[in-house]
Amino acid sequence: MSRYSKSLWTRRRVLGVSAAALAAPVIAPRRAWARGNEIRLGWVSPTTGPIAGFGQADDYIMAGVQEVLKDGVEVNGTTYTVNFIRKDTQSSANRAAEVASQLILEDEVHMMLSSSSADTVLPVTDQCELNEVPSVSTDTPWDAFFFARGGDPAKGFDWTYHFFWGVDQIIDAYSALWEQLDTNRKVGMLLSNDADGVSQTDPVNGMAAKLRAKGYEVVDGGLFEPLSDDYSAQIAKMRDAGVDIITGVFLPPDWTTFYLQSVQQGFTPKATTVAKALLFPAAVEGLGDHGAGMSTEVWWSPNHPYPSTLTGESSMDIATGYMAQSGNQWVQPMGYKHALAEVAVDILKRSGDPTDPGALMEAIRTTDMTTLVGPVNFQTGAMPNTSQTPVVGGQWEKGSEWPFDLNVCENEKYPEIEVQAPFRSLT
Repeated sequence: MSRYSKSLWTRRRVLGVSAAALAAPVIAPRRAWARGNEIRLGWVSPTTGPIAGFGQADDYIMAGVQEVLKDGVEVNGTTYTVNFIRKDTQSSANRAAEVASQLILEDEVHMMLSSSSADTVLPVTDQCELNEVPSVSTDTPWDAFFFARGGDPAKGFDWTYHFFWGVDQIIDAYSALWEQLDTNRKVGMLLSNDADGVSQTDPVNGMAAKLRAKGYEVVDGGLFEPLSDDYSAQIAKMRDAGVDIITGVFLPPDWTTFYLQSVQQGFTPKATTVAKALLFPAAVEGLGDHGAGMSTEVWWSPNHPYPSTLTGESSMDIATGYMAQSGNQWVQPMGYKHALAEVAVDILKRSGDPTDPGALMEAIRTTDMTTLVGPVNFQTGAMPNTSQTPVVGGQWEKGSEWPFDLNVCENEKYPEIEVQAPFRSLT
């Protein structure tokens, strides 16, 4: 017998009716799960708050996707309209859990799509696993999706799947940058005390463990509180230890504060390669002239060679279209938002019956495609329910059209992504 039930009275409906019973003495009839031939997809992403940069291109990406789907999706001879129900997490993990619950119990979505940091993905996917809702997520390291949620490598999860890179991959990319320099191999590491940072503290699977396995000496600066205004203690520790490289996980405003204070206090390492904060051009611009030479992982760019399965566009097409319409520079997360929609539509088409949770889960499990960001295959991931996507290393330099451009500076593991410039030292 299948572990996935098509019955309307799934766990989420029982929970929903229980909640309604507690809220009011009169229980109104709930809607049937299927409303004609409409497919409802929950879309959870931060578009306001400290990590709003992850969602800044959502409107543009979703407009392009909805244009392609305006006539619906044909599945097994039946045409279904596809309705994306979008929710803003306001950059809050609690809000992410709240809107996921609303999408499940009130909107009765057929499948959940979530992205943009562990503070979004973890609470949303936990809600989906609890309430037995098919879920695909992206844009946080797969290690956080799996291990931070208590994943068992022997079992995995029943309802939630995820595609993105992992810590091993960014350490490969970072070290391929640093090996281009003459350093003492001392790395100072600082981690934000949020879901993304805490997920990297694991003694076996965390960032420090992976760096040491590569032969680097790690000076661990520990966890710091997000939006702190004084990093003097951490800077002194790194300076006194003589580290040549700084890495870790920062929110954009935290990195600006940390680095400008470092310069003021006479600490300038040879390389600063930081996750999360340095993804966005606005964060680099906030450093002024010091932004040139900052480095980070590159998981999508106009330089990526994989075309869209939805629109046929190249990464360059999508990036230039966004910049022309919005007047803003492209950002890395937009490629993954497009890819998330690609994967969702592919799942619907292959499901045979997109109103059947079991059929959706089988289609998710057997996903094997190449999206705008690269291959997605849930059968070949490092852990159950995961798929690893390409990531390379890059460096920001002064630009011509924009204040700074992000150049790919290493492609050791993914040679199909073209190198644009060699990596250089900050000193």
